Amino acid sequence: MTITKNSLVEIIHNEVGLNKREAKEFIEEFFESIKSGLEAGYDIKISGFGNFVLRDKKSRPGRNPKTGEDVTISERRVVTFKSGLKLKNKLEAYDGKPD
Repeated sequence: MTITKNSLVEIIHNEVGLNKREAKEFIEEFFESIKSGLEAGYDIKISGFGNFVLRDKKSRPGRNPKTGEDVTISERRVVTFKSGLKLKNKLEAYDGKPD
């Protein structure tokens, strides 16, 4: 299942009752807040859902899969997601059938 910003706008419009413009502004601000926090170097915790954590990776040797040529993969910062306990528990109880 793919969730898009537009599908989130529709859900907020239908379930919460905000008009579509307000719902879109809410979604845009929500994601902008997460992005700004990560850009500033903060880990982001969404209670009951999980954590977006910044991780620094060191440079390391690699290989170009197309040519087989050895290359050095430069150091970089990546975002990882670790699900929270409530989400983990829901996923463990999930039976694979849609609601």
